[in-house]
Amino acid sequence: MSTPLDILKKYWGYDSFRGQQEAIIHAVLEGKDVLALLPTGGGKSVCFQVPALLSDGLCIVITPLIALMKDQVESLQQKGIAAFAIHSGLSNEEVVSALDNAANGAYTFLYISPERIETAAFQNIVTDLKVSLIAVDEAHCISQWGYDFRPPYLRIVQLRQYFPHAPVVALTASATPIVQKDIIEKLSFKNDAVFQQSFQRNNLSFSVKACENKFDRLAKILSHQNGSAIVYCKTRRQTQDVSRLLNIQDMNADFYHAGLSQEERDAKQRSWMQNETRVIVCTNAFGMGINKPNVRLVVHYDTPDCIENYYQEAGRAGRDGVAANAILLYHPRDIKELEQLPDVRFPNFDTIKKTYRHLCDFLQIPVGLGEGNFYDFDLNTFVKNFQLNVLQTIYSIKALEQAGLIIFNESIFLPSKVNFTIDKDSLYDFENNYPQYEPLIKYLLRNYEGIFSYRVSVFEKRTAQILRVSNEAVMQQLQALQQYGVLQYLPQKETPQLFFCANRAATDFLSFNHSDYLKRKKIFINRVEKMLQYIHTKTCRSVFMAQYFGDENAQQCGVCDNCSVVEKEEKISSTAFKNLSTEILNLLKNKSSSVKNISSELNHFPPEKIRETLRHLQSERKIKMDMLGNVSLI
Repeated sequence: MSTPLDILKKYWGYDSFRGQQEAIIHAVLEGKDVLALLPTGGGKSVCFQVPALLSDGLCIVITPLIALMKDQVESLQQKGIAAFAIHSGLSNEEVVSALDNAANGAYTFLYISPERIETAAFQNIVTDLKVSLIAVDEAHCISQWGYDFRPPYLRIVQLRQYFPHAPVVALTASATPIVQKDIIEKLSFKNDAVFQQSFQRNNLSFSVKACENKFDRLAKILSHQNGSAIVYCKTRRQTQDVSRLLNIQDMNADFYHAGLSQEERDAKQRSWMQNETRVIVCTNAFGMGINKPNVRLVVHYDTPDCIENYYQEAGRAGRDGVAANAILLYHPRDIKELEQLPDVRFPNFDTIKKTYRHLCDFLQIPVGLGEGNFYDFDLNTFVKNFQLNVLQTIYSIKALEQAGLIIFNESIFLPSKVNFTIDKDSLYDFENNYPQYEPLIKYLLRNYEGIFSYRVSVFEKRTAQILRVSNEAVMQQLQALQQYGVLQYLPQKETPQLFFCANRAATDFLSFNHSDYLKRKKIFINRVEKMLQYIHTKTCRSVFMAQYFGDENAQQCGVCDNCSVVEKEEKISSTAFKNLSTEILNLLKNKSSSVKNISSELNHFPPEKIRETLRHLQSERKIKMDMLGNVSLI
């Protein structure tokens, strides 16, 4: 019988697990419900993928991110593991087909969004699924007291009614103690186990820099720091402006935000991943699910609104264990804006009601209709038509989302849909009369089963490549075939979409929980205050963040800007440094070790001198330290 380590070696090629991965896997295999708090890049997916491969049945994986679904499914398929993702880019018929396949045991992993659980297609098949494990990624989204509450996550607990014996593993990189407790309650954990890895990153130096001219400071930082970098900005316009200015200074940079087409985003991300682009200047739409180990620098050009976001984004640096930097830049006006943010983020109820009424009028949805429908939605046109404040509108829409009334998706991708509208005999006659369309028609017939019965998703670019024609030629032929009455062609959509979870209500009877809304505002105020404290603290920044997440065992990092100021006064002598460096390198010759074990072995040196020497060796690329404090030679 295979063991977890056998599975890890077979599919991932590793000889050992990292940190608490193995303990988490064994707890899942024992049937326990597990909450795993692992830092960004801590290998969360292995914690449910390995036990699922050792179990008999289907693992349902719930995640809100289509890009993450696709990446993980593609990675599993490349390993020869049967996996499928159901997302909004599929037709209803494709969804039904995928669920039938899942019921027939065709997949080991089925990735879905939380919204999928209550759909008719899923409810019709759910009792036929043989589910062995339920994995909930980004589990903090289930808590309305967290920083990224998503009401559809509250539906996940329904799965427990259908699969009472399937354990649940909930995973997140950032959850405060109150959110951890809420996750356990909302998912109805029983016989549960909680695993929390240290939130400290030994190789990552955190710094905060006040500056009058942010761009000059950014350019200076990038000129002194080699390697791949991420620069986070608040607005799309800013990503373009900063990227352009960096390129003027001969720094290889590009920008990324959710307003770009899927093809543009993929190309920019691929260029950065392959080190063709050095600096990616982006909004927080970039980074989720991306595993690039050699990021040496993450700079926040604007102040984040909470520690959770900052920790997750900064944590994309230094995943290879080599020294890296996370730097936050701020101007005095940023502090003032942050202090005013709670009133901006939480509009009053009259504003929210007015926004809801305008939305329904703009989309021409009568009272009593709209539930279950997607609507194209251009925010800029909407705001202009009704002369609304942009920020108030955005956060009113967010409040309506959290009330479970609508879902706003800025980056949804709905592929083109095609189905034949004439019978096969008529189609044969058409081909004879119009032979120029025969290659495309034959391709559609060969590759899309059921195309006479229902609309199927068609990807023009892939079709063009196979037929060796241009993408435009395929689109023109499909449009022509539609004009001839041969087929129906619905071109792809990448426009933002509004999804109505419930029928339009009369504005005076809008369902809204004022008490919870005000409580969320109070918690947000506390998060903003913590972010301001982080900016101004004189203590170790790494300890500050770890304690925010309930990690009370954190120790001085020795590498953040505050620790560096203190330790400058206690520099080790050159002779002692040389001797200590030699002893550390000798200790690591035959095997890797940990900071704790090195300090124990070399206890004739003060611990702070050992840490200082380790940091120097790391910056010299002679050793590397992972996020668990493991040290090895490079």
